Amino acid sequence: MSLTSDKYPILVNLLEQLHTDVTNLQVSTSELKERINALQIFFSEEIVPLTVDVSSRVQSYHTEISKQLRLLAVDVMFLQGARQTSTAQTRVKTISDRLSTLMQYCQAILQQGTQ
Repeated sequence: MSLTSDKYPILVNLLEQLHTDVTNLQVSTSELKERINALQIFFSEEIVPLTVDVSSRVQSYHTEISKQLRLLAVDVMFLQGARQTSTAQTRVKTISDRLSTLMQYCQAILQQGTQ
C-alpha cells in the first residue's frame, strides 16, 4: 500500500479541481473529455500497476474507481449530446456526483493505509 499511497492525494487533487470546474461551469465538454481521459490514464498507469500487494477491500475500491471513470466518460458523451438546458444541467449534476463518489473512494483507500 505504501507504494501507491503517495499517488492517491494526486488523484484526489485532480478530481477536486475537476469537480470545482464542473460545478462552476468553467470547463467545456471537449476539455472535460480530455481531463477525464487524463484521469483514466493516470489511474491505469500510476496506480493500477502498483496494486500487487493490496487488500481485497482496496482491490474492490480500485474496481469501483475504474468503473466510475468509465461511466464518467459516458456521462460526458451524454452531456455533449444534450440539446436542452435542463438536460445539460442534469448531466452536469450527474458528473459532479460521480466525481464526489470517486473522491470518497480515494479517501477510503487513504484511510485504509493509515489503519
